[in-house]
Amino acid sequence: MTEQTAQQKAGELTREQVADYLRANPEFFVEQDELLRSLTLPHDSGRAISLVERQVHLFREQRDTLRRELVELVSIARHNDRLFEKSKRLLMQVIEARNLNDMAAAIDDSIRGDFGLDAASVLLFSDTELAVTSHGALHVVSPDEAQERLGSLLDGARAVCGQFRESERDFLFPAREEPIASVALVPLRSDGLLGVFAMGSCEPGYFDQSMGSLFLTYISDTLSRLLPPMVQRHTNAAPVAGVIAESR
Repeated sequence: MTEQTAQQKAGELTREQVADYLRANPEFFVEQDELLRSLTLPHDSGRAISLVERQVHLFREQRDTLRRELVELVSIARHNDRLFEKSKRLLMQVIEARNLNDMAAAIDDSIRGDFGLDAASVLLFSDTELAVTSHGALHVVSPDEAQERLGSLLDGARAVCGQFRESERDFLFPAREEPIASVALVPLRSDGLLGVFAMGSCEPGYFDQSMGSLFLTYISDTLSRLLPPMVQRHTNAAPVAGVIAESR
């Protein structure tokens, strides 16, 4: 015979029954001041406290928790505001760029200056000769080489963040004295895969898979719309060729 069964046979209320009654009658203690004062609960300090004191303590803990959450939300909002302003300045400079080299220079200055990162890279995938030289943040590579070196990183449409393999980092950020340790990468797509936009940090844990990619996607969506006509102006033969088709 369990303790609960014994209590029921003896006509005593079980803990569960008392708890159920109080849940169903939350106003029970409204006119029970004396009972409230006589009830005591153990406290972390070791002394017994009244039920009212315990309730006040819980309310204070809840208030402190809500205050911390509010401070965190305000901090996140301010951080997002700063990111938006930096992204807007970058995109305005990219829109005003007259050619691919100007665009790459604007991206490099913004990512390393405004965003405080160590490297930026725009890899264009083309087999067609472009009237542009690879320098700074801009690099022109063949689609086959990009597929061989980056592989599954090109499969999706969303940003990928992490440390990547050393060979992938070297391909995205060539000829660097100080190696990049972590990367945020997003494909640039318009009918086909035009290339990739990547940001790099020398800090191994700066970019990881749990990071949000809203602003990186926002930048890449704009670049994906601006690149085709800009590439066309640098192409000796029309139409633009060499992009990796979506159906591959």
